[in-house]
Amino acid sequence: MTSTTIAQPASAPLRFETSPDQYRHWRFEVDGAIARLSMDVQENEGLRSDYQLKLNSYDMSVDRELADAIHRLRFEHPGVRVLVVESAQQGVFCAGANIHMLGTSSHAFKVNFCKFTNETRLYLEAMAEECGVHTICAVSGPCAGGGYELALACDEIILKDDGNTTVSLPEVPLLGVLPGTGGLTRLVDKRKVRRDLADVFSTVAEGIKGRRAEQWNLVDKSVPSSKFAQYVDDRAKEFAQAEGPRGRTSDEAAVVLPPLDGTREDGVVRHKYVSLELDGRIGTIVVKGPDAPPPPDAAAARALGSELWHLRMARELDDILLDLRFNHLDVGTLILRTEGDAAQVLAHDAFLESNAENDWFVFEVKAKLIRVLKRLDITARSVFALIEPDSCFSGSLFELTLAGDRSYMLDDPDHPVSVELSSLNRGPLPMANGLSRLETRFLGAPETLEAALAHEGPWDARGAEDAGVVTLSPDDIDWEDEIRIAIEERASLSPDALTGMEANIRFAGPETLETKIFGRLSAWQNWIFQRPNAVGEHGALTLYGRPERPVFDWKRT
Repeated sequence: MTSTTIAQPASAPLRFETSPDQYRHWRFEVDGAIARLSMDVQENEGLRSDYQLKLNSYDMSVDRELADAIHRLRFEHPGVRVLVVESAQQGVFCAGANIHMLGTSSHAFKVNFCKFTNETRLYLEAMAEECGVHTICAVSGPCAGGGYELALACDEIILKDDGNTTVSLPEVPLLGVLPGTGGLTRLVDKRKVRRDLADVFSTVAEGIKGRRAEQWNLVDKSVPSSKFAQYVDDRAKEFAQAEGPRGRTSDEAAVVLPPLDGTREDGVVRHKYVSLELDGRIGTIVVKGPDAPPPPDAAAARALGSELWHLRMARELDDILLDLRFNHLDVGTLILRTEGDAAQVLAHDAFLESNAENDWFVFEVKAKLIRVLKRLDITARSVFALIEPDSCFSGSLFELTLAGDRSYMLDDPDHPVSVELSSLNRGPLPMANGLSRLETRFLGAPETLEAALAHEGPWDARGAEDAGVVTLSPDDIDWEDEIRIAIEERASLSPDALTGMEANIRFAGPETLETKIFGRLSAWQNWIFQRPNAVGEHGALTLYGRPERPVFDWKRT
C-alpha cells in the first residue's frame, strides 16, 4: 500500500474571507469586556470530505475561522479586555491537527497549513501587548499536539485536574514528525520549560496531567473539577477590570470589516487597491496608492473604518498573498509594482504614525500592516520589485521593495523616478527579527544605515543605488532586457533550492521566537514531511490508526 496525497482541487480554491455568521467550528461570544471562543468542531464539515474532524481536531477550515475571529475581535470589539479560549465539547479540548487530513494532503499543503497556523498563533499571542486583551486557555479534556500549541499561544493556561485532562505533544512518538506550529519553541523559549523535562514531555504520547503539568510549567494552574469553571470565570473578571490602551473602552466605537468583494476571473484578481495577474509561473502584484488625502484626525479615520487606505490595502494584499500560497503553487516569481502619487502615500504614513499611539483603531491598522508585511517576508516565492514611472514606492509601500529579494529602479532622465522614506521606514514596521527592514538590510554597515535614515527627500535612481536602498538601476536602454533576463533566469532555477536560499538570507540579525519558528522549524518540518519515516509506505504518519507498525530507516542524518 502506498501513501495517498490529495492536493487542493483547482475547482475548489481555498478562500480566507469568512465572518461569524458563517462559522461552523467556533462559537464567538462577547459579553461586555469578556469574549469567549468555544471550539466546537463539526466532524463532517472539514475542508474535504475524505476525513472526519473527530475529537475537536482541526483542519484549515477551523483555523481560517480562528484567524478571522481574532482579527474581528481586535477591530470590531474594542471594549473586550480578556479572551477565554475553551472547548464546547464534553470530555475533550482539542486533539490537534487532524491526522488523516495531514496523512492524505500534499506536501505543499501540509507545510503551508503549518505556516498559516503559526501566523494565527502569533496573532493571538500579540493581543495582550498590542491591544491589552489578555488570553486565557481553559483546558478541559485531552489537549494534544496543535491543541496544546493553541494553549501555548495564550497568556495563561488553566488545566482541569480531573484525571482525564492532559496536555501533550505526541507528534514524535506517534507520527514520526515534530510539532509543526512552534510547539517546541514555545515550550522552551516562552514557557522556559527545562530541557530535560521538555524531552520527557515530547516523547510521552499519553501526555502529562494535573499537578505535574503545573510543576513542570506546562500549564499555569491546575484546578480541581469542582472549582474549575468558577476559577476560569474569576480570572476572566480580574482581567476584564483593566483599562484598554489608546481609548479601547467600548464596542460602540467598533469598526466593522465587511467582505472585500474583489473579482476573480481568468487568472486575474482585482480589488480596489491591489490586483494580481498570473502569467504561467510569474505573478504580478500591483498596489495602488491612496486616491484621497488622509483623514484630518483619528475620529475621521474611525468614520472611514474599513475604507481607510492603509487598512483596505493591507487586507487586500493579505488576501492575495494567501491566495498565491494555497491556490497557485506553480507561481514561483512575484513581480511587485505600484501606481499612484508618492506624496499621498507619505501623507497617509504621517497620519498613521502620528495617531497610532493615541488611538486604538489607528494602532490596529498599523498592526495589521505589520502582519501583512511579515506574510510577504516569509512567502515561498522570489520577489522582485520594479520601480518605474508612475510608481509610488515610498514610505510604507517602500517596505514592499525591502521585503523583496531584489529591486530594480529605472534610470531614465526623460521619465524620472524617485523613492522616499517616511517615518514608517524607521522602525514602526518591524520584521520577525525585531529590526526594521532597513536595519536588516544594512546589518553590517551601520554608517550606510545612518546615512540612509538621515537622508531627507527623495532619491533618484542613481542616488538610490548608491545609497544601497535599491539593488540595481538599469538605464532606459538596458531596462527591458535586464528585467526580462533576470526574471527568466530566476524562473529556470530549482524552486526547492530557491526556497531554501531565500529563507536563509531573509532573516539576518537577532534570532527571536518568531524567526526560529519560520526559519528553523519550517525548514525541519519541510524536510521531515518528505521523509519515508513519516510519509513513506510504512511511515508513522501513513500508518497511523492502522494495525501495522511503522518501519523506520534507523540512520540519523
